[in-house]
Amino acid sequence: MTQDLLPVTRIPRTGLPPRALVVGDPARAAAVAALLEGAEEISYHREYRVFSGSWKGLPVTVASHGVGAPGAILLFQELADAGVRTLLRFGTAGAMQPGIRDGDLVIAEAAVRDDGVTQQLLPPEYPAVSAPEAVFALQRAAREAAAPHHRGIVWTRAAFQPGLLPLVAYDRAGLAAIEMELSALLVTASLRGLVAGGVLVVDGANADELVDEEAPLSTGNYDPHREVVVRGVERGAVVSLEALRLLAAERAAEGDFA
Repeated sequence: MTQDLLPVTRIPRTGLPPRALVVGDPARAAAVAALLEGAEEISYHREYRVFSGSWKGLPVTVASHGVGAPGAILLFQELADAGVRTLLRFGTAGAMQPGIRDGDLVIAEAAVRDDGVTQQLLPPEYPAVSAPEAVFALQRAAREAAAPHHRGIVWTRAAFQPGLLPLVAYDRAGLAAIEMELSALLVTASLRGLVAGGVLVVDGANADELVDEEAPLSTGNYDPHREVVVRGVERGAVVSLEALRLLAAERAAEGDFA
């Protein structure tokens, strides 16, 4: 029955596991779901592809949100409407600091809200911050997987390609990486009382082009399909799922089994 589905994503209003891993690419959602036991495709509408299964006995939702925060926030909001209480974004990003290499993981402590959508919902001074327990779970999972990783603030930017605006201030402020959707998730989580965080695989360690006034206005050299990135994505998927399990174990230890 259509009334049993949420209007934009067409996911069911009830019955999803309460912990979700969200990714941009529908194909990546399928690849992550392949790591689960008993994976089942729940829905596929527009860019929103949703699976459920279990990771080491923990029921998990895996869903794709597409490219860009305006569309992604619709998934985050409807997952919350469907009863999901913990969300981790697993995506890719460009590195902004020396020493952060292709294939490394960046665990987001917070995000700059340059996402193109949350500014229309809340004053710009409202912060986009990860839940501390999500940061610690992701860091622990990365350490246990021996995955190269870094922690820091990321820049969620609506425009993918470079433009004419000077952007050097963010680079000098020490931001770790640049991506396109995380701040929308973190703001949604804060407003809905959810646990949220994010881990990003570096697929371009040359984000200096964004702050170089002499750089060409294109992304012609961008190649996220290199082997080093593919291996990083494989590690990141396991780290993300394991972090969900660690978060669930922590909640259970505190007597909260939701």
